[in-house]
Amino acid sequence: MTWLNRLIERRILKARAEGQLEKLQGEGHPLPDRSGQAHLDAGEAAAFRMMAEAGVLPEEIVLKKQIAAHKERMADITDPADRKAAMEELAQLTMRQSMAEDARRKFLKG
Repeated sequence: MTWLNRLIERRILKARAEGQLEKLQGEGHPLPDRSGQAHLDAGEAAAFRMMAEAGVLPEEIVLKKQIAAHKERMADITDPADRKAAMEELAQLTMRQSMAEDARRKFLKG
């Protein structure tokens, strides 16, 4: 165990002894499923959670939701011309999502 792990463990035990870990939001409930954030590092995941809790979503998340909804609508399209147009729109949404993700990565590295 590293010195940092020991320090963290001591602080957790102290907080528990002082009652600081009681009556927290979500206590007694399972942790939320965040498997969709597995590709993010911890800092990005925390930033996305804070923005979501504040009611603000990054463009890439909005586009991800639009893509999912568009795919659901596409399941009912049978006309070849309409399907082709829907596929073109899906390609545009996917490209915009990729561009937004790349912009975020460059901004965080920069």
